[in-house]
Amino acid sequence: MKKLIIGLFFLGVTAPMFAQIVQTEQLEEVVLTAVNYKYVSTMGVTDEALPVQTLRRKAANFDIKNSDLYQDDYDMYHVSFFIPDGKMVVAYDKEGKIMRTIEKFKNIALPNAVRDAVTERFPGWTLTEDQYKVTYHDKKGVNRKYKIRLENGDKMLRVKLDEEGNFQ
Repeated sequence: MKKLIIGLFFLGVTAPMFAQIVQTEQLEEVVLTAVNYKYVSTMGVTDEALPVQTLRRKAANFDIKNSDLYQDDYDMYHVSFFIPDGKMVVAYDKEGKIMRTIEKFKNIALPNAVRDAVTERFPGWTLTEDQYKVTYHDKKGVNRKYKIRLENGDKMLRVKLDEEGNFQ
């Protein structure tokens, strides 16, 4: 019994030595490119609501070339993204780059600048509804607008603001 235990011990110690033969292999070079880096960097506002950021990430990561919609014949593809808080229509070129977007969100958390501007100008009013509309164009840039409905008792007021809190 003693010889069996010693034999198993030496077998257990020496077996891993033979398993450690390392074979090196040269791998092919992999190049990663971010197709929609311009869109992501342009739209990267830090205090936007989470549903807005989530839908934008989905649009930026969508691979048009591997979708069922893709055919070599078309130059532009329009894809719609929906969540309960909003919707987004994105135009992709045949390489998968985002050319333009139209986004609309309802009743989302407002950025600090917009919220502060409304409460400063309309104290005592209650925010009852808001809409956030965004248009992006790869050459023209971004246009962000907020439409807000305010109520104070039986009075109702609608105001429009940009992303910096400037009234229009």
